[in-house]
Amino acid sequence: MNMKIDPWSALNIDDYSKLFDEFGIQPFDDMVREIENPHKFMSRKIIFGHRNYDRITDAMNNNKPFSVMSGFMPSGKIHLGHKMVMEEIIWHQQQGADAFVGIADRESHAVRGMSWEKCNDIGINEYVISLIALGFEPNGHIYFQSKSEQVKDLAFELSSKANYSELSAIYGFTGETNVAHMLSAVTQSADILHPQLEEYGGPKPTVIPVGSDQDPHIRLTRGLGHKMNMFKIEGREDKNGNRYFSIRSKAAPEEALKELSQRIAGKTKLFEGHVDVFSADNFESLMKVVQDVEMEFGGYSFVPPSSTYHRFMSGLQGGKMSSSVPDSYISLTEEPKGAAKKVKRAKTGGRITLEEQKKLGGEPEKCSVYEMFLFHLVDDDEELAQIYTECREGTRMCGHCKVLAAERTEKFLKEHQELREVAKDRLDEYGL
Repeated sequence: MNMKIDPWSALNIDDYSKLFDEFGIQPFDDMVREIENPHKFMSRKIIFGHRNYDRITDAMNNNKPFSVMSGFMPSGKIHLGHKMVMEEIIWHQQQGADAFVGIADRESHAVRGMSWEKCNDIGINEYVISLIALGFEPNGHIYFQSKSEQVKDLAFELSSKANYSELSAIYGFTGETNVAHMLSAVTQSADILHPQLEEYGGPKPTVIPVGSDQDPHIRLTRGLGHKMNMFKIEGREDKNGNRYFSIRSKAAPEEALKELSQRIAGKTKLFEGHVDVFSADNFESLMKVVQDVEMEFGGYSFVPPSSTYHRFMSGLQGGKMSSSVPDSYISLTEEPKGAAKKVKRAKTGGRITLEEQKKLGGEPEKCSVYEMFLFHLVDDDEELAQIYTECREGTRMCGHCKVLAAERTEKFLKEHQELREVAKDRLDEYGL
């Protein structure tokens, strides 16, 4: 089977293991033990996969510089799915990351046909205000793609390394796809890589928290970042079995290779197009020299971006959550009592009759209300385990869960919307 992932249409994945097999995403389970205080999305296996998150755990555990970056396309109401990504960004910011949030107005304009004015209005009044209300600190960076000269300039540079065949293979673009849509995809790569620009401290690990539908952007960016770099480092072995590193030039000036051969400590040998290093026992130190030299000669030396992937929430009525079906999702800006009523109408994992529920137990793994608890409404793991167990044993009825979920949804929205009012007065702190 060949899965097709498209960032611009609804995606329902029944078996997440297919993403491991077909796209090289790694299971997140092994990462959790490396994190001192993991986010609940990690410990509850809502975040199920990653690419190179070990670079991020190393940075967090050893106080090294790293960044977190993600973005939002301003095309509709902010909902609980967006809240998930915002919470992941804020958690990484709290762990020491330099945090970046992009409002993808170029994407919205190209793909959804939204006017620039509408993009700005939705971007600020739906997404940015809620982001601040959820706890994003002003030492982070919030920007609009169309207003960031750094992102636009980098997108132009990256586009010289992208071609139609590659974009078509990744995104399924056809001859009918407009060029602005293609450019918006490359702009997303610029979003992801620009935290590594010199003005933000240069090359560093950067994590992109996303749903798995956004993985095409990650794959494109990792490829483009690799193409942009002047050097690649290869581990090799001579005929006697001795291991060494070979630093190969991809587009480096001859003077850069000479500088590398002089600056690297230990035994090196300069060849046409590469430098072999025979005595380096610390790859991290070697990489730092290569990065410094590349930057001095006008390069970028991008570190391939890391990523985490979280499960999708179901719609309140079961199936996919859809922005075109208001009863399938909870917006952070909707009237709290109305949202509570939606929750009370939600599809559960209960049996057809009360007698069957008591006899067979419920199915919380098929219940949109239990998902609300799991993702958003229950912070205490013991309470969550109790709800799950009582449901499975048939001692907890769906009506009780719906009432509890509705009450907590209403309470959260009231509190969040009060915080949004405070956030509106703080926009200038964030340069907006």
